[in-house]
Amino acid sequence: MAEIFPFHAYRYNPERVKLADVVTQPYDKITPAMQERYAALSPNNLIAVEKGKPSPRDSASGNVYTRAEEALERWIRDGILRRDSRPGIYVYFQDYTVPGTTERRTRKGFIALGRLEDYAAGVVFRHELTHTGPKADRLELLRRTHTHTGQLFMLYSDPQRRVDELIDEIASHSQPDEVKDEYGVVHRTWPVFEPKIISEIPRLMAPQKLVIADGHHRYETALAYRDERRANADSLDRDAPFEKTMMTFFNTHGEGLLILPTHRLISSLPSFDVNSFRKKISSLFDQEDYAFGSQAARTAAYERFQRDLAAGGERGRALGMYAGGSFTLLRLRRDADLRKRMPDLSDAQRQLDVVLLHRVLLEGLGVTTAAVTAEQNISYEREMGAALDAVDQKRAQISFLLNPVRVQQVMEIALAGEVLPQKSTDFYPKLLSGLTLYRLD
Repeated sequence: MAEIFPFHAYRYNPERVKLADVVTQPYDKITPAMQERYAALSPNNLIAVEKGKPSPRDSASGNVYTRAEEALERWIRDGILRRDSRPGIYVYFQDYTVPGTTERRTRKGFIALGRLEDYAAGVVFRHELTHTGPKADRLELLRRTHTHTGQLFMLYSDPQRRVDELIDEIASHSQPDEVKDEYGVVHRTWPVFEPKIISEIPRLMAPQKLVIADGHHRYETALAYRDERRANADSLDRDAPFEKTMMTFFNTHGEGLLILPTHRLISSLPSFDVNSFRKKISSLFDQEDYAFGSQAARTAAYERFQRDLAAGGERGRALGMYAGGSFTLLRLRRDADLRKRMPDLSDAQRQLDVVLLHRVLLEGLGVTTAAVTAEQNISYEREMGAALDAVDQKRAQISFLLNPVRVQQVMEIALAGEVLPQKSTDFYPKLLSGLTLYRLD
């Protein structure tokens, strides 16, 4: 069963700082330019902890991790961060515009603690594999600060929407803390301390299976830290603070969940020929070209291509391809035998366009799994226009354009104990770091 707990969150003191000046995007989404901008906003910006800046003079006794520890201790001592006097659960809404459109949506969830469970326990499930580098960095930071600053993005499935009804009721009767981020996303949080509610939500969540949408490295870092602390303890204490971590929970049957596709760019292939490649895949894919001879014609062709790519994904299996000159829509032929082509994969895996791309199209180009893992011939773009520009500007030989993976596909794959290819999902928007902090004290 899933064990969910209220907690005494540390939160930024609105009497001392402006929230917009101190919160950040998740550490793995912070570019060097963002790092500089956050640091310039306020000396109390979470960037000092979330992703501190190394110095050539760093040593074992003075480095990004010790500076993060010092910053947190100073902010708590000076009242920049305050610990809530009562344990709470924190309702969290995100109002955002779907990228590339004018459509507004609201994603609704809540922040609480969740018990750390090994994957083998069948309570928490992953949908992607992790890499050692980011985990080593996060583990050293956790050892020094004893604090979780970022959110784990967790999915659960409740068609009856019982928790959603509770958090909607909370949001309708009180004023939230509110901040708008650099992408125009409005983040609203409501602290909830009422004993009846903070006991009811864990009760309703107990039967749930939890799937990590974002934050696999942070989750596995928390597991590693838990195991370290257990190894140094005299006895097992399941109520110890390090046995839990901070999570944000969203119902797959709730409002506002959005996954964006991540498009693939292929480059540095020694003998790439698009016509030969098209012949090679013709037995599996019907190919429709959207040719253009002028900028005006290109714009019209692109609009038709985008529309048909999305419609093709709703009706069946469709991918896009661009090597210059025309957009190409690839539709999987009805007689294609994917079971024969990919006998080692489950039916659920074979239903994913991103798997079809990697196992058929990329391997057909000679881009091996090892090359993908090492990112030797492949790079990624979230914006379709940027993926096309890379080809036009000769930074890529060909781009492959995807429809997004569906939320239910992620759940099905994860709950079956399987994983998706790297960069298959891009949940949007991201969860801000610094809205609540969990201190292991």
